[in-house]
Amino acid sequence: MTQPSQKLRITNLKGAFAWLGFLVFFSVLNETVFNVALPDIARQFHVEPSTANWVNTGFMLSFAIGSFVYGKISDLYGIKKMLIIGIVTYGSGSMLGLAAHAYLPAVIAARFIQGAGASAIPALVMVMIVRYFDVKSRGRAFGLIGSLVATGEGIGPVIGGVVAHYVHWSVLFVFPLMTLATIPFFLKVLPDETEQKGNIDVTGAALLSVGVVLFTLFTTNEHWMYLAGCLAALVLFTARIKRATNPFIEPYLFVRKKFIAGTITGCVILGIVAGFLSMVPYLMRSVHHLSTDMIGAGIIFPGAMSVMLFGMLGGLLVDKKGHHFVFYIGAMMIIGGFLTMAMLADQSPWIVTAMLIFVFGGLSFVKTVISTVVSDSLEEKEAGAGMGMLNFACFLSEGIGVAIVGGLLSRRWLDFPLLPMLWNAEADLYSNLLLLFSLVIVVGSMIYTLAFIGKRSSRI
Repeated sequence: MTQPSQKLRITNLKGAFAWLGFLVFFSVLNETVFNVALPDIARQFHVEPSTANWVNTGFMLSFAIGSFVYGKISDLYGIKKMLIIGIVTYGSGSMLGLAAHAYLPAVIAARFIQGAGASAIPALVMVMIVRYFDVKSRGRAFGLIGSLVATGEGIGPVIGGVVAHYVHWSVLFVFPLMTLATIPFFLKVLPDETEQKGNIDVTGAALLSVGVVLFTLFTTNEHWMYLAGCLAALVLFTARIKRATNPFIEPYLFVRKKFIAGTITGCVILGIVAGFLSMVPYLMRSVHHLSTDMIGAGIIFPGAMSVMLFGMLGGLLVDKKGHHFVFYIGAMMIIGGFLTMAMLADQSPWIVTAMLIFVFGGLSFVKTVISTVVSDSLEEKEAGAGMGMLNFACFLSEGIGVAIVGGLLSRRWLDFPLLPMLWNAEADLYSNLLLLFSLVIVVGSMIYTLAFIGKRSSRI
């Protein structure tokens, strides 16, 4: 293993904190900054939400796959080289989006490229902290990064709303270019690592990526050829990982029943919440006629920023009350928020603001528990591959959730009156979607219950 860099660990410690924080903030910011601008993008290009949502879906899919790839290859090619490649790729996608913002296919392609580059940052920064910071400094570094991740995700909708409302949504491609300023610092302080011998399962990664993209296209376009292609790619992927020397995903993970159940639970809940968050701007615009800046700053921001508080509270409750208590409290908070919004979708928009705090808080609780129970289901030697798989699957589910909700908004299958307390017909579609979201959270909770409650089982 590469030896710690004395320069980074001692002399440039403050600088390292500052530049790492800067890099992480602007990478995470881009996950949410386009969310509130999706209705504006749909209107400008005269497309349905199912198409406009690919601006976010594209980023999330490539981000998920990229984060898994960077984590696996950093030991072979070195952190320095891969981090610089990621930052440059991120900036290249941003420049493409800015230059070709008048063409929606180019915008979606730019977001794919951005995700492929940005995914290097969270995957490698954590490795950097472990590898180059001494033990006494790591807690401080991890705390800084965690706070900046939450802040970036929370402030993203505010910046996105203000810029899209007062300037133009295309200007949002400018912010990631700021990460290019970190390159001289990292070139200077990170050591030149010797490349290690090994191989990457490029075929496996490509097959899984193709399968995921085809499935996501099926959820938005419903062409059966996409589904057939997805199934074929996944069958080939399964065969590939069984015989590959260094498979993209370790096959033994799929026989860990608790690991699979915890991962599926996390995917279901995180995917639905991500889809719900992509729906909120459309709800606010269609039913309450709010401006883009108000949606970001007034509606989404308070709930997003509550993640930090609930994240800390969730950790404390797990220690005092146990995993199951915290999971069910979190699930009930999400379901309660969804049901309240479903019944009062055409009332004051500030009800949505309040319920978003419950949804984000419940999500923090659930994520804390899922990370814990999944890690507990793995042997020590399996932890790296298993937690990487969990993060990968959850990122993918978020992208797919956004795509599915975009398709439901476009096809309007649920656009009919159901709840008698609603007076505004424009709210029917969103109210019924919220009821569906609640049902899916119940299903996710049932999976958790069957796997972790009521019986003692082994690690597998």
